[in-house]
Amino acid sequence: MTGGPLPAEPYDVVVVGAGVVGSAIARELARYPLRTALVDAADDVGEGTSKANTAILHTGFDAVPGSLEARLVREGQRLLTRYAAEAGIPVEPLGALLVAWDEEQLAALPGLARKARENGYRDARPIGAAELRAREPHLGPGALGALEVPGEGVICPWTTVLAYATQAVRAGVDLLLGCEVRDVRPGHELVTTRGVLRARYLVNAAGLYADELDLLLGHRDFTVRPRRGQLIVFDAFARDLVRHILLPVPTALGKGVLVSPTVHGKVLLGPTAEDVDDRTATGSTAEGLAFLREKGRRIVPALLDEEVTAVYAGLRAATEEDDYRIACHPGQRYVTVGGIRSTGLTASMAIAAHVVDLLAGAGLEPGPARELPAVRMPNLGEAFPRPYADARAIAADPAYGEIVCFCERVTRGEIRDALASAVPPASPAGLRRRTRAGAGRCQGYYCGAAVRALFEEAR
Repeated sequence: MTGGPLPAEPYDVVVVGAGVVGSAIARELARYPLRTALVDAADDVGEGTSKANTAILHTGFDAVPGSLEARLVREGQRLLTRYAAEAGIPVEPLGALLVAWDEEQLAALPGLARKARENGYRDARPIGAAELRAREPHLGPGALGALEVPGEGVICPWTTVLAYATQAVRAGVDLLLGCEVRDVRPGHELVTTRGVLRARYLVNAAGLYADELDLLLGHRDFTVRPRRGQLIVFDAFARDLVRHILLPVPTALGKGVLVSPTVHGKVLLGPTAEDVDDRTATGSTAEGLAFLREKGRRIVPALLDEEVTAVYAGLRAATEEDDYRIACHPGQRYVTVGGIRSTGLTASMAIAAHVVDLLAGAGLEPGPARELPAVRMPNLGEAFPRPYADARAIAADPAYGEIVCFCERVTRGEIRDALASAVPPASPAGLRRRTRAGAGRCQGYYCGAAVRALFEEAR
């Protein structure tokens, strides 16, 4: 994966970018007898936008009707919901409430319901203040009503990208990490920090850097303007304060600040929407966090009395347009997958199928499809049994009863399994995304040394 010489023989397809979209594309290509490589500059999968988002499984009810995003989100939700059940990715179908806090927002709700119907989602309905208060008793004062969207849910973003990459690797895809693409010579010779890669077909799923790779291929179709989203994670004690995903009425800048439970048993507040120039600006700011606390105090006042477990920030690959920027250049045997913002997690499997269709239209002959090896991911969700509480698992393997991280109740067995997996972590942070070790209220203060020792021992 990292290190070692690169193959001299050309790949049929090289996918640049091992986030949730690139990993989904690699998984889809793995169905066919092709030589495929999944390449990323980072030392782990999902290290960019994919690891730092709001983890909403969208219905696409508020997408621009008729857009590519609307279609792919709708298809993607169906595909990912089914895949999550098969692969063990935690999902909780909580439903969402778009809360109106003034008369103008209240008046916008019927239009949003009509927009949802245009997008093929017919279950959205306005509800009054009394029903809203009954559904969310801890909501702040002044809410006038809401649009109920029962199909919205939350999912584990870390497990999703890892499931895709794991299945791709098990099916024969080469995962090449620590492999930054610096240039593209004629004939799809990719000059990387690990040497030269050759490809017959190239897929650009480079996220925040998709426009830069596009430029190397001679295209100026879009420009990525990173949009930073800061978020606050509240401790598990706050979980009973929120029953649904609480959304604002959307604006031109995005979906706004939400309050949402997570599959990991916590509560999320955010994100901000700040256009920045630096594609690495993932630091939190005092101003951003103060803004979130102000918004949170209005939505669920009691939330601000709870302990904060973590703060983080992610960058969305915003462009000049509100739609995905997916384009095929048949003469170059090249597909760009750009402008994939917060809905990309939901749409990932549909995007992957769409890209493979585009490649076939550009001349790729994938061959007969085959079944992928089944994967069953370790459960990181609180709605389903985890190893520390599974007497049968502990009886079969006592390591699942030996807790290492007490905040998140992560066992030695889970850490051992993650370190020996098909796509092992390259750092303790990667191990945290695979097990939740160190992601609790003490942020690794008590378990950090033990987790680091297990990590180093495995290496």
